[in-house]
Amino acid sequence: MAGPETVAAPEAGAGPVGVGPHPLPWPDDPRLDPALLAGGDRRNVVDEYRYWSNEAIVADLDARRHPFHVAVENWQHDFNIGAVVRNANAFLAAEVHIVGRRRWNRRGAMVTDRYQHVRHHPATSDLVAWCRGRDLPIIGIDNLPGSRPIQSAELPAACLMLFGQEGPGLSEEAREAADVVLHIPQFGSTRSINAGVASGVAMYEWIRRHATV
Repeated sequence: MAGPETVAAPEAGAGPVGVGPHPLPWPDDPRLDPALLAGGDRRNVVDEYRYWSNEAIVADLDARRHPFHVAVENWQHDFNIGAVVRNANAFLAAEVHIVGRRRWNRRGAMVTDRYQHVRHHPATSDLVAWCRGRDLPIIGIDNLPGSRPIQSAELPAACLMLFGQEGPGLSEEAREAADVVLHIPQFGSTRSINAGVASGVAMYEWIRRHATV
C-alpha cells in the first residue's frame, strides 16, 4: 500500500508541514482520526503519531511518562509558562503545575498543552500540600545564595522541580517550601535565565540521569 504524502519542512514563512491525506484504503487502527486521514495531519507531532487522535496520543504518553513533575509560579502573568509546558511535553514530565493565576499565555506552548497534563494550584501552600501527600520532594531551581549546582547535587527520580518567574525568581514562600534549592551555573554577565530556558536545562539534567534513551 502506498504511504501518505509527506510534506517537507518548509523555509520560514513557507507552506504547510506534516503529511497530506492518507491514501485509501485507510489502515484499520482505532487510534487513527478519520478527519486527519481524510484531510492530512499538519500538527507538530513526531512521525509515530501521524493521524493519531489527540486522545490516543495522550493515552500512549500516559503509559510511559516520567515520574518528575514541574511547577512554575504565575503571580504576574509570566509569559514563559508556555515554554515550560512545551519543554515538559518534550521531556515527558508527569504533570505541569501552575501556581497562582489560573490564566496563562498558551502561545509559547505551541499546542503541546493538548498532550501535557496541566494542574492549577491557587497558592503555594496548595502545591506543597499536594506534594507532601505524595511524598514528592520539592526541588527549587533558582540561583540563590546557598543553592547548590544542579549538575553535582542529588536529583531524585520522583520529584517536583519548582521554578519562579522572570525577574523575581522563586517567591519567599516557595523558597521556604523547597526541600533544596539548586542553581544552573552561568558564566556570562546576566544575573539569571528565564524560566523557559531554566526548565529545559533542568529537565534535561533529569533525563540525562534517569531516562532510558
